[in-house]
Amino acid sequence: MANDTTLTLVGTMVNDPEMRFTSSGVGVASFRIASNPRHFDKNKSEWVEDEPLFMSVSVWRDYAEHVAESLSRGDRVVVVGKLKQRSYETKEGEKRTVYEVTADEVAPSLRWATAKVQKMQRQSQGQTDGSAWDTPNAVPNDDSSIPF
Repeated sequence: MANDTTLTLVGTMVNDPEMRFTSSGVGVASFRIASNPRHFDKNKSEWVEDEPLFMSVSVWRDYAEHVAESLSRGDRVVVVGKLKQRSYETKEGEKRTVYEVTADEVAPSLRWATAKVQKMQRQSQGQTDGSAWDTPNAVPNDDSSIPF
């Protein structure tokens, strides 16, 4: 949606992605990342750690399986997604609000690591997005729609 709050987070995964499936078989992977900002204190002439930010992230469908198979606790990642707010009530009757990110993109940070990319093949022939790239050996009419 156009009015969603989209953000980019860079942080360290604090747990392995937890893979689950809905009753209809749709996969979802959930994990948390920690971002540890710091700043240089000129008076002390040293770097000072600020309060860490912990954020819950969820990834859906085939993408969830890719994330669960590729990333693990301790990996530095880049997450781009939509910020969601969810409210609930505890068993004790207290109202709580949490913020979560529904990821559009998750990638390993290559700042201090390397990665080998392995392209995945589509699982079923029936899943298409209607583009010219859905049909084998198809070439779109113009270069503006090349997906790379």
